[in-house]
Amino acid sequence: METKNLKYGLQKMTLLDFPGRVACTVFSSGCNFRCPFCHNAGLVLPDADRSMLMDQTEILAFLRKRQGLLDGVCLTGGEPLLFEENLAFLREIKALGYAVKLDTNGAFPERLKQAVTDGLADYVAMDIKNAPDSYAETAGLRVDMERIRESVDFLRSGAVPYEFRTTVVLPYHTEERMELIGKWIIGTEKYFLQQYKDENVDLLGDPATMRPAEKAQLETFLAIVRKYVPGAELRGIE
Repeated sequence: METKNLKYGLQKMTLLDFPGRVACTVFSSGCNFRCPFCHNAGLVLPDADRSMLMDQTEILAFLRKRQGLLDGVCLTGGEPLLFEENLAFLREIKALGYAVKLDTNGAFPERLKQAVTDGLADYVAMDIKNAPDSYAETAGLRVDMERIRESVDFLRSGAVPYEFRTTVVLPYHTEERMELIGKWIIGTEKYFLQQYKDENVDLLGDPATMRPAEKAQLETFLAIVRKYVPGAELRGIE
């Protein structure tokens, strides 16, 4: 697996991605999943043109200039934990005094645990792609669910502030599958259902086969999962 010369996209400021922080978002290239509705396919595909992206040195130089203006960094993807080098990258970000929010799909529980136990992540957001039996369909390939479950269990242990989130895409998500997700993560404090947006996204699947759920459908899904996760909320609803 190629791990050298990692490239990153950069959103210079966000008030939304990191709760309670004025942050920037750093997008790490590369991912082990191929979700058909991916909104960052240009970062995911190994043969994508990344000539316009930045390397770690450039990102760190930007962060040094923004010390005192920003107080948080979101590291997202792609999948940041795909590469062990990103743990060292997080260490350098923390050394600059930034709080870190780490986004992950949960497929690398050992690296997730290391990031948390080494104090490299102050907040973790993990995607729950679907009910366990439907993960392969939603992730676009075969998934080792034991590793996903290990990450879920670790976060639920309370080692770090966290949230789970599901981007709802029809027809991948149904009432029956939302019921199964709720039973899986029962009692979780923070769980968000996010509305899939089919505008300005880089799809890995056929856009004709996917659509956003309407608000009424999302509210039905929310009512289902709230039986198990009372604090569940909708996010990004139009």
